[in-house]
Amino acid sequence: TSSSGISCSIQNPLNLLKLMYYGYQGLVDGGDNIRQATWESVSMMLQLGGTVIGSARCQDFRSKEGRAKAACNLVKLGITNLCVIGGDGSLTGANEFRNEWSELLQILLKAGKITAEEAKRSSHLNIVGMVGSIDNDFCGTDMTIGTDSALHRIMEVVDAITTTAQSHQRAFILEVMGRHCGYLALVTALACGADWVFIPEMPPDEGWEDHLCRRLTYQRSIGNRLNVIIVAEGALDRHGKPITCDIIKNLVTKKLSFDTRATILGHVQRGGTPSAFDRILGSRMGVEAVMALLEATPDTPACVVSLSGNMAVRLPLMECVQVTKEVTKAMAEGRFEEAVKLRGKSFENNWNTYKLLAHVTAPDVKSNINIAILNVGAPCAGMNAAVRSAVRIGILQGHNMLAVHDGFDGLAHGTIEPMAWGYVGGWTGKGGSNLGTKRSLPASMIEEISLNIAKFNIHALVIIGGFEAFVGGLELVTAREKFEELCIPLVVIPATVSNNVPGSDFSIGADTALNTITTTCDRIKQSAAGTKRRVFIIETMGGYCGYLATMAGLAAGADAAYIYEDPFGIHDLETNVEHLLEKMKTTVKRGLILRNEKCNANYTTDFLFNLYSEEGKGVFDCRKNVLGHMQQGGTPTPFDRNFGTKMGAKAVLWLTDKLKECYRHGRIFANTPDSACVLGMKKRAMIFQPLFDLKEDTDFEHRIPKTEWWLKLRPILKILAKYKISLDTSETATMEHVIKKRGTV
Repeated sequence: TSSSGISCSIQNPLNLLKLMYYGYQGLVDGGDNIRQATWESVSMMLQLGGTVIGSARCQDFRSKEGRAKAACNLVKLGITNLCVIGGDGSLTGANEFRNEWSELLQILLKAGKITAEEAKRSSHLNIVGMVGSIDNDFCGTDMTIGTDSALHRIMEVVDAITTTAQSHQRAFILEVMGRHCGYLALVTALACGADWVFIPEMPPDEGWEDHLCRRLTYQRSIGNRLNVIIVAEGALDRHGKPITCDIIKNLVTKKLSFDTRATILGHVQRGGTPSAFDRILGSRMGVEAVMALLEATPDTPACVVSLSGNMAVRLPLMECVQVTKEVTKAMAEGRFEEAVKLRGKSFENNWNTYKLLAHVTAPDVKSNINIAILNVGAPCAGMNAAVRSAVRIGILQGHNMLAVHDGFDGLAHGTIEPMAWGYVGGWTGKGGSNLGTKRSLPASMIEEISLNIAKFNIHALVIIGGFEAFVGGLELVTAREKFEELCIPLVVIPATVSNNVPGSDFSIGADTALNTITTTCDRIKQSAAGTKRRVFIIETMGGYCGYLATMAGLAAGADAAYIYEDPFGIHDLETNVEHLLEKMKTTVKRGLILRNEKCNANYTTDFLFNLYSEEGKGVFDCRKNVLGHMQQGGTPTPFDRNFGTKMGAKAVLWLTDKLKECYRHGRIFANTPDSACVLGMKKRAMIFQPLFDLKEDTDFEHRIPKTEWWLKLRPILKILAKYKISLDTSETATMEHVIKKRGTV
């Protein structure tokens, strides 16, 4: 695996940061391959795909002679800290380099290539790794840098192909990358609702050919015009024989006579602009890597910084490499269940969700349980994915699933109808809300709602939406005292571009909106590249919640992001203007300012535009852009499709268990606080939290949680914009162990 190295020397403040071009090859060759990094030299890198500093496979570094050359180059430059971005091969090489550092210094001393003083000054080498791999095949991290962008490329192709396939009633087979890891194939299958997925970690059972044909035939019989099969390039059968696109195409064509097409996506998956998720992930991991190097001692083991849930964590590098190799060994020895577990919690959850939604027929015995699903609040991408998985999991549990149109209004007016399996076919990739949604709250129509719950014999509710869904759920629970019909279990699934629902770090729809804003900012910045000396002021959505403005600021490289949660005054504005005036003296002659729509009632977008225009007169000119409702539209990103699918499935499984708990004397009766919950992602896990317990952590006036995890990322935004502020290191990641962590999965 190739690597790109970024090295920083803590000991040499005048020569603080170096970029290694062409990975280990540049490290060995030295010279112009090791260059001084400046603020301007890394500007505009953020939105570029691939690696600007190059990457190369290096045979020289495999030999001790080559590594001695690399060590000599580092010693001469006083570099004692190395950050390596790459896969397990690059990181293993870095660890070996570190372990033999003392030996290499002795070799160089004996050869007279370095002095005793230089050897003493560079007596130890600190190593930190960041995993850059589209396959997401490195154990210990939920997502490697590049994986989300690869999924974006894949889903763009899948969406385009499904349009033509539906028109012609075809079966499509798509091969995605993943020689030894099926993550891309698995998440693609979840995100597009594929009929079948082949991954190396879990080969299909014997007789899969007949099973596949039966499944495709059944899908056609219920009216589906499209069949999609996803294949990882490393897919194998139980005997270790490759399963290729051609094998599957010949099978489907000969046995079923279906018009079948195969597409191998290839290197298109590696290209393109990085997604917002990858930009933020890379930025956060970069900061954590530098912190790890600053805190390292000669006794600190080489570590890799990675992502667990929404948290940056540090893991011993060689433990991660060891577990990654164990996965390959488990697959080779036929221990497939263990291989899936070794991949980590994220992979295992994806696989379990896929198994729930595929290869299963509805039970003959019905549960006589009716579960109603409604969307509440503003529409957002990913809502339909959550509805689809909730409906299908419910049907597989034997329940009757009911569609409530137009939110709580529909529940009050009785616009309710049953949903069969095919009702939600093809919903995963559709934006907006197919059920229809309104912002109305239930308090003013509680009586009508209770009557319809009784009329339609509704036993549980799934409420998918934003802050209105949270408040509406609370109002229903409060009304249980007067209306016994409301004593049914309910679950709120956060879905809003604002990401402001208490009880969850992420909401369905926020990632899609974030990518829309980031893409728009890229285009705006590009327009400024020709005109020079231009500052853009962009208004984002979010109500009083500054999540979108802050994260888009990180992803797009903004100079400032004004939000309600981080109060600012005229002195702050003055500082920002002066900062941009200084910036225009450099080679980077453009500025980007983001403003959350409700950050301040007086400092409006027009006010900021007028202020910057006046103060920048003669130095830069200004433009403004209010992005508006384009942030709520568009097809869902892979993250939102996958997140929505998992949330919908988990919610219905929880309701199924809760209904069993609440069944008393021949009927459902749920009046305890834990029978009405928000399903949210908190740090590293999806958890259910009672609505009542979340009231204390909610600012109802401004419709935001009182504690918001992403506020701790704001200093990074300011530091990357070249403001001289201190970074809060009170919660920096400590070293964890993968083996121990794996045991709790």
